Amino acid sequence: MQNFFTGDYYETPSGCRRFLSDRLFGWTRWSFYVRFFRVILRSKALAEKGAFDQEALAESSYTILRDIEGCGGRITVRGLDNIRGVDGPVVFVGNHMSTLEAVILPCLIAPIKPLSFIVKEKLVTGTFFGPIMTALDPVTVTRTDPRKDLNAVLTQGPEKIAAGRSLVIFPQATARARSVIFNPAKFNSLGIKLASRTGVPVIPVALKTDFWGDGKALHDFGVIRRGEPVHFEFGEPVCVPPGRGKQEHEAVVRFIISRLENWGVPVAEAQEAEKPV
Repeated sequence: MQNFFTGDYYETPSGCRRFLSDRLFGWTRWSFYVRFFRVILRSKALAEKGAFDQEALAESSYTILRDIEGCGGRITVRGLDNIRGVDGPVVFVGNHMSTLEAVILPCLIAPIKPLSFIVKEKLVTGTFFGPIMTALDPVTVTRTDPRKDLNAVLTQGPEKIAAGRSLVIFPQATARARSVIFNPAKFNSLGIKLASRTGVPVIPVALKTDFWGDGKALHDFGVIRRGEPVHFEFGEPVCVPPGRGKQEHEAVVRFIISRLENWGVPVAEAQEAEKPV
């Protein structure tokens, strides 16, 4: 599989030119979404043929990254060596701001480690994205029933990890999980519990992806904010001893908050925080 990023750090080149179509029609969101849907349709066709593997996942993800850059996005990635420095699977735990992270993380991670996601059940049954998500063999949760979700993660998750897959989880405990404002009270410890159960480390992921906004009529396809920079940063691995996790959960939250504050992202006040699920 091609490794798209060879160092610890990546930044969109200063000379990266916008697509002509985006320069002409860049005041609308559709300059980007037409390209995005083209990639998704190709991926869906591969998935329906049983050919959407980790390599295809990474390549489609990288194409979307380049399309974001061609439509005015500026992307910075840090901490890739923290992924390379761990042998075997890990649990990636990150905040969830938009659709963008779900489609970009594969090109950052998959060339280093095979991966899948912990996702809402409806994503694997949908007509459009369903075949793609099913091909990734994800862990599925409801996001409305914490007890059922905990059981699903601690049952399905170890099976994926035992097969060599790393898992990405955005553990924001609401039915509509994405949020520009990071609230530690809504950031549960499912990923920490999975790491403790399986004995693999957690790699925290802080991200700022409000370049891609939520929509009103179409939730996944909102405004494209070309002036908002995109940031991804992977932290150092956090080992979670069996049966523990409170301090490790707090360490992950602190890492995410520190990076978000550096990027100017709102963080809920500490007094709003509650005990993690």
